[in-house]
Amino acid sequence: MIPLWLGATLTAALFQCWRTALQQRLRGMLSVNAAAVTRYLYGVPVGVALLTTYTLVTGQSLPAIDGGMFLLMCAVGGLLQILGTNLLIMSFGPRGFAVGTAYSKTEAIQAAFLAMILLGEYLSVLSWLGVAVSIAGVLYLSLAGGDMTPMGLLRAARQPAALFGLTAGTGFALCSIAIKAANLELDHADPVLRALVVLVVANVMQTVMQGSWLLWREPGQVVMVLSSWRISAKVGTLSAFGSACWFTGFALAPIALVRAVGQIEIIFSLLFGRFYLRETTKRSDVVGALTVVAGVLLVLMGR
Repeated sequence: MIPLWLGATLTAALFQCWRTALQQRLRGMLSVNAAAVTRYLYGVPVGVALLTTYTLVTGQSLPAIDGGMFLLMCAVGGLLQILGTNLLIMSFGPRGFAVGTAYSKTEAIQAAFLAMILLGEYLSVLSWLGVAVSIAGVLYLSLAGGDMTPMGLLRAARQPAALFGLTAGTGFALCSIAIKAANLELDHADPVLRALVVLVVANVMQTVMQGSWLLWREPGQVVMVLSSWRISAKVGTLSAFGSACWFTGFALAPIALVRAVGQIEIIFSLLFGRFYLRETTKRSDVVGALTVVAGVLLVLMGR
C-alpha cells in the first residue's frame, strides 16, 4: 500500500503542474503579480470547503489558534510562496514552461540542505547520490545539452531562466520549512487537519498581502483578475488542492523527502508543455528531465 505522504506528494506534483500550466496562459492576459494572486484569491473558498468537508466527515473539531508563532510561520511561509511563484512565472519566458519548472525544482536540493541545518532532517548516502544525479539533470537542462565546461556552467547560471528559477526554488524550500513549523505549532493529533488549517490561514494572508500590493501598484489589474474568473477560478482550485497535498506531505514525512519526490513534476511539466501549451520539447530537455527523475528514484531507494 502506498504511504499517505507519498500519494499526497505525487498528487500535489500533478496539481501543481496543472495549475502552473494554466498560469502560463494567464501570463499573456495578466501581469506577473496579478497572475500569481489568482491562486490565493480563488483558492481561499476552495480551502475552506476542503477544511469544512474534512471536519464533517471525520467528526473532528478545529484546533485552537492561540499562538503568535503559528501565525508568524503562516505569514512567512505565505510570503515566501508568493515570491517563489512570481519568480517561477518570470522564468517561463526565456526558455519555456518545462525548463522554467525544471530550474525551480532545485528546491528539492536546497530543501535537503536547509532542512538538515534548521530541522535536523538527514538523508542517507544513497539519497544524497540521488540529489547529485538530480543536480546533473538540472545542469543538463540549463545548458540544453551544450557546453558542460566550467565556463559553460558559469554562462548557464547567468541566464535569466536560471536566475529566476533557482531563486524561486530557494523561496519554495524555505516556504516548506515555515509551513511545517506552522503545522507543528497546532495542538491537534491529526496532521491532515492541521495541514488544512495551515492552508486556509496562509491563503487568507497571501490574498491580503499580494492583493494589497496589487491594489497599490497595479490597480488596473484588479479588474482583469476578476474578469478572468473562468481561468483564474481553475487556477485557484488546483492551487488549493495542490497545497493541501503538499502540506499533508510535509506533516507526515521529512521535507527533503517530500520535495525530492515532488521532482516528478518535471515529467508532468514536459507533458503539459508539449500537449497543452503546444511548446516544442527538445531532446535535451527530455534527457535532462529523465536524469532528474532517476535522481528521485535513488532518493527513494535510500530512504
